[in-house]
Amino acid sequence: MITGFSVALIVISALLLLLVLMHKGKGGGLSDMFGGGMQSSVGGSSVAERNLDRITVVVGLAWFAVIVVLGLLMKFEN
Repeated sequence: MITGFSVALIVISALLLLLVLMHKGKGGGLSDMFGGGMQSSVGGSSVAERNLDRITVVVGLAWFAVIVVLGLLMKFEN
């Protein structure tokens, strides 16, 4: 069971990494240094960006849940 949750943690971690990298830079940080500051301010996010935000939050919560379950399994392992 621990092996299954460990594999799930690796898969969810990779998915979360990809989802975070898909987000657009909001400006003011390193993204401006590398040319990200040349975009116009549209004044709102599109439906695709909001859906990406929602999916990222859900995957992040799933990642957290797997971490907690894996920790409990390892603590109470006999």
